[in-house]
Amino acid sequence: MSTRSRLSLMMFLQYFVWGAWFVPFATYLTRNGLQDNVGTIYSAQGWAAIAAPLFVGAIADRYFAAQKVMGILHVFAGVLLFVLSTIGANAGTMFMATLGVLLAYMPTIALSNSVALNVLTDSEKQFPAIRVFGTIGWIVAGLIVGFVLPGEAGHWFPDAGHAERTAQPLLLAAAVSIVYGLYAFTLPNTPPQAGQGRTSVVALLGLDVIRTSDRSFWVLILCSMLMMIPFSFYNVYANPFLDDIGVDNAAAVQTIGQVSEVGFLLLLPLFFRWVGIKGVLFIGMAAWAVRYVLFANGFTADGPITPIIYAGLALHGVGFDFVFVAATIWIGNHFAADARSRAQSFLALMTWGVGYLIGSNVANAVQVGTGTGADWQSFWYLPAAFAGVTALVFLVAFRNRGEKVAAAA
Repeated sequence: MSTRSRLSLMMFLQYFVWGAWFVPFATYLTRNGLQDNVGTIYSAQGWAAIAAPLFVGAIADRYFAAQKVMGILHVFAGVLLFVLSTIGANAGTMFMATLGVLLAYMPTIALSNSVALNVLTDSEKQFPAIRVFGTIGWIVAGLIVGFVLPGEAGHWFPDAGHAERTAQPLLLAAAVSIVYGLYAFTLPNTPPQAGQGRTSVVALLGLDVIRTSDRSFWVLILCSMLMMIPFSFYNVYANPFLDDIGVDNAAAVQTIGQVSEVGFLLLLPLFFRWVGIKGVLFIGMAAWAVRYVLFANGFTADGPITPIIYAGLALHGVGFDFVFVAATIWIGNHFAADARSRAQSFLALMTWGVGYLIGSNVANAVQVGTGTGADWQSFWYLPAAFAGVTALVFLVAFRNRGEKVAAAA
């Protein structure tokens, strides 16, 4: 296989593992007596996202080859996923096991990027075409969970259905994670990138960029972190919601969001040209409010209103790309090369770490308070209102003076 093909397969497997178990996991928890703890268990991803840069920066990036660390972590994660599938309705044990899986998995996202970028000759042109296979892997995982895995009755394709309610997705992800871990040892060698001198937690988390940041940076950081709260409502509870209102093959249906994500990622440069970075970010934040209003009105007592549900799912590409991808791009353009990676680390810390940690626990509290069934309407209206208010705050407060200064220069 060519190097490009091997890296594309790496990205495919990297995100196949995540999509295979993390999307339907909330439904599995709900159907196994842990419906009041789903958001709390999902908050393990926030803790893992905070720990990941510390592990990569202090250990993996300084002493060991990236592909070997990635291989060991994925084998370990695969074993823990098997363990996860055997735990009953014990919230504490389930949280710790989930945290173990994510502590092993989250660092491999940065490590897989390092392996790819280390061998590419023109990363700006070559990396997106390789990274897109990660999204394809996520989509394929959802289709397999929805259409292939045996459901509650134990029948295989074409009689599959409701596999989200079983441990089958966990077992699938566990098997693929172990295979991927072994495959990782064959990837191009990526020696330690950092020196072995002293380092600090402040630098690894990007906290030192605070000293040179301006108002536009802080508005972006704050609003991006706040937008992680409505994002968490979707990331944690979308699959149980779809399953509860009667959407067949919910995990497969959710891949509409990833297909949309690919499409709007390709359209992002055009929107930058048409409405500018501020307009793109505002549209993305407003899209979260619109999609949750659609979810709140996308079902009746007789079942889902399919066009409305599909439209809400399709807005995922706008919401995700125009907020979180656009924020990453703005950070990359706003800081000088010597501070750029630390600023990105701080953005990741505040969004996927702090923001997701708060959001998943808030979503859990709201879900426990509203329940399921007809109360899904109340459940979705809250993040809709929150996203709408955040979008308006961003529109008023974000000035983006740095971009104007750069343009003038």
